[in-house]
Amino acid sequence: MTTFKTLKQKTRLALAVIALTASNFVAAQTTTLLNVSYDVAREFYKDINAAFIANYKKTTGKDIKIDQSHAGSSAQARAVNDGLEADVVTMNTTTDVEFLASSGIVAKDWTKRFPHNAAPTSSTMLFLTRNGNPKNIKDWDDLVKPGVQVIVVNPKTGGNGRMAYLAAWGSVRKKGGTDAQAAEFVAKLYKNVPVLAKGGRDATTIFLQRNIGDVLITFESEVVSVDKEFGAGKVDAIHPSTSIVAENPVAVVERTVAKKGTAEQARAYLNFLYSDAGQEIAAQHAIRPSNPAILKKYASTFKPIQLFTVDEFFGSFAEAQKVHFNDGGQFDKLYTVK
Repeated sequence: MTTFKTLKQKTRLALAVIALTASNFVAAQTTTLLNVSYDVAREFYKDINAAFIANYKKTTGKDIKIDQSHAGSSAQARAVNDGLEADVVTMNTTTDVEFLASSGIVAKDWTKRFPHNAAPTSSTMLFLTRNGNPKNIKDWDDLVKPGVQVIVVNPKTGGNGRMAYLAAWGSVRKKGGTDAQAAEFVAKLYKNVPVLAKGGRDATTIFLQRNIGDVLITFESEVVSVDKEFGAGKVDAIHPSTSIVAENPVAVVERTVAKKGTAEQARAYLNFLYSDAGQEIAAQHAIRPSNPAILKKYASTFKPIQLFTVDEFFGSFAEAQKVHFNDGGQFDKLYTVK
């Protein structure tokens, strides 16, 4: 004979099974994207992802989940090339995306798939010194003085490092110097580098946690990250007289989205970076938005620097990669591993 108590237990069990089934169905219906990105964009994409997930739910009624992967950009590009199933890549130099395009992992015409040559944001390189700037570092020439230790990313493993190298080289050219003079200056600079970091976040850790070096060359956006992670007042941001435009290119990973059926969601995610909401979040992280109105709104964040492009002194990123960073290139000639 079935008692009332037994009926209650059976009802609860049935409801639990229904709830679990519904939960599993929702989980199965939720699309998950993987964004493989560069080292110091971790906090930026945490905020982008939260905003995009809410916007996607509001506009489509569907749930979506975004996973993040961060390391040195070149190491990330190699990981995707070797099989890491990224739906999108969001890098800090075009060479890393070109590398993936050369093997058909992203579209050959990836720069035409999104506005501004598929670069929704940009940055530049500046210096972080210890609080109070004890070595009185103001511009590039100060980095080659005796007794100044410079922390920088290895240009072989991270776009942060390549941009720092090209910014240093270009600072000489911008003043009217020759390539020979630029090579001499950059060689002196790297003699002041006690250790090469693997990526941007590794460089910040070396500088602030291991307490090595007097100055860190890094992206403008890292100032916000340092203040959030280590507390305001740990570093001074020094804006040199000249620096380089560092575009942040993005692309859909065609190989993955074709396999998973996530092309539409991946495009929506990258398009969100161009939206007013996405551009505002970039500016709040000291990443330069491509929207001129929002850039102007945050004029106090983005100090005036005389900026130059890679094309101006190096022809193109591809040419810079070949001449300076490929094995046997200029960097290998001027830097001796310590």
